[in-house]
Amino acid sequence: MEYLDFELPIKELAEQLDKCTLIGKESDVDVTNTCKQIEKKLQDTKKEIYKNLTPWQRVQLSRHPNRPYTLDYIRAICGESFLELHGDRNFKDDKAMIGGLGKIGDQSFMFIGQQKGYNTKTRQFRNFGMANPEGYRKALRLMKSAEKFGIPVVSIIDTPGAYPGLEAEERGQGEAIARNIFEMCRLKVPIIVVIVGEGASGGALGIGVGDKILMLENTWYSVISPESCSSILWRSWEFKEQAAEALKLTAIDMKKQKLIDTIVKEPLGGAHSDRETTFKTVSDEIVKAYSEFKNLSPENLVQKRMNKYFEMGEFKG
Repeated sequence: MEYLDFELPIKELAEQLDKCTLIGKESDVDVTNTCKQIEKKLQDTKKEIYKNLTPWQRVQLSRHPNRPYTLDYIRAICGESFLELHGDRNFKDDKAMIGGLGKIGDQSFMFIGQQKGYNTKTRQFRNFGMANPEGYRKALRLMKSAEKFGIPVVSIIDTPGAYPGLEAEERGQGEAIARNIFEMCRLKVPIIVVIVGEGASGGALGIGVGDKILMLENTWYSVISPESCSSILWRSWEFKEQAAEALKLTAIDMKKQKLIDTIVKEPLGGAHSDRETTFKTVSDEIVKAYSEFKNLSPENLVQKRMNKYFEMGEFKG
């Protein structure tokens, strides 16, 4: 188990508990009461730490190396029913953007989302979850296929941003993202968006338009990352914590500004601390969200979605 800086008190108590349990097993000494006391202190410390998280600490949790990624959610939710689909039918298959058909119960869904890697090799293979234009075009192709067959779309967001390389710009990165936003606004099937990790910049917006936006408790959603914001405003990454505070990027801030619809509660310690519970919660929220829109006509669905986005923000003349 890996621990972040602010989780070190938890690490120390967990190690003490392990040692105490080991002493009890290897000797005749009764350490039951001591173990119970450490266990209670560990639980109390966890509650104290996780109920007072700063925006920057939530950003750190969203990037935790043990945190489940898009394919983890899809495989856990759909099981063997998931069929991955590849390619944008134009340039190539982008490994940072995955998609395919899967079922929750008897209902089929078209799943799309960014996928990060688990180690150095797979991170390079997945381009660190940063999609190229062909990734967004693949996502759009799959969404259009879903529309054709009346299948709802589930979009899972976890990206540090769209790939900013020269070749991506040459192939039309900005146009690909803009096209996706335009087409998602008028897609005639329900779209459920789930932010499970990082939701950065246009990379997230490229698959982020939906009828229902769900955001896990320890995730973030913003036009820019705290580090990049800090480097622009203060010419240094040292002020990333202040930037995270100023950007109002947490799930609570997003809900308050009415930019998302639902905050999905995570187990104590984050999504990675109890994966099975997290997968079950996300699955239930997707089904619940779909039930709100499944009986709407395509025209009403699109109109409702457009109105939702028209009402965001304020304009004062």
